[in-house]
Amino acid sequence: MLGLPSRRPIPPPVRPTRPEEPGCAVIDFQPTEEQALIQETVRQFAENEIRPVAREFDESAKLPEAVLAQAHELGLVANALPEALGGGGERSAVLGALIAEELAWGDLAIALGILSPGLAALPITEFGSPAQQAAELPRWLDSGYAPGALALVEPHFGADPFRPKSTARREGDEYLLDGAKCLVPWQEGAGPLLVFADEGGTGQGFLVPPGADGLTASRSEYMGIRAFPTADLQLEAVRVPASARLGAEAGSDLTAIVTRGRVAIAALGLGVARAAFEVARDYAKEREAFGVKIAQKQAIAFKLADMAIEIDGARLLTWEAAWRLDQGRDALREATLAVQQVRKVALEVADGAVQVFGGHGYIREYLPEMHLRNARGLTSFECLAMV
Repeated sequence: MLGLPSRRPIPPPVRPTRPEEPGCAVIDFQPTEEQALIQETVRQFAENEIRPVAREFDESAKLPEAVLAQAHELGLVANALPEALGGGGERSAVLGALIAEELAWGDLAIALGILSPGLAALPITEFGSPAQQAAELPRWLDSGYAPGALALVEPHFGADPFRPKSTARREGDEYLLDGAKCLVPWQEGAGPLLVFADEGGTGQGFLVPPGADGLTASRSEYMGIRAFPTADLQLEAVRVPASARLGAEAGSDLTAIVTRGRVAIAALGLGVARAAFEVARDYAKEREAFGVKIAQKQAIAFKLADMAIEIDGARLLTWEAAWRLDQGRDALREATLAVQQVRKVALEVADGAVQVFGGHGYIREYLPEMHLRNARGLTSFECLAMV
């Protein structure tokens, strides 16, 4: 996986513990040598393979199959799956955040496509029963790319991911699922759809075949992430065996899944913000107005400086949440703070990039309008990726 020199676990960067927690550490967010190697590999992949085709596939509203296949060869998701089944056995939320940011710096929609196998594979790895892991995980470790899908977001005002309105009712050796979902990744060739529904007051996951009776999907379209196919789902008396419950009798932890999803969305949003900032910065250094580069204008220079400051601050929040996950600590608060801040920063930076470009920023020939469309969607995303 990724040509690493060994399979030993990759240690996360260190940060100081909270005052109320025992122990003390020196602050250090410097990636380890192995993390830096992977990060640079993914950055080069994003620059050489994703960026050149991002606009083309945004226009055509489909994912580049060749790029997905190349990303699968890098093992960006497989590296986190169990070593006993052929994966790398090296799951790290910090490393996942570094990878997600670089991919989204290339393009958000394509990044979501590349990371989609983890939507089902990583929850099954963490909570699935031995039988579920043996039956389902090999599809994401085979020679070809296979997408994943997770249905959590619901089309209701004030929808709460921790309290789904979709229901799961036990009937003998089966469960009956009813409800509606939106913003569900929906690619051809996906394995079981991981659907979260309320069972007796708690959210539980269920592995549902894409062609199950009573399950209908209609393609949804958004002004952003146009290349990444999503669907609205209706579940009407969808029957699945009791063995399809994620974790079987032990069940799963929806809070842990949402937490990891929020760290992933925050990291992806950082990639969008960074891309928007860099294109605005470079344009400002080249564009002349009244005989000088516009980067020399105080208003533009201050705007670019504010962009850079906000991005760096949001990144530290994201890394803190990822670090806590790698330490086995609760990180819901940190992940929520990170994703809320990144949503704000990404939108402000993308809008600022449009302003730096002036009238050109509103033209499809230039990247800022695409970055702004993608950043706008971050406010609605929940568990579209996983670390």
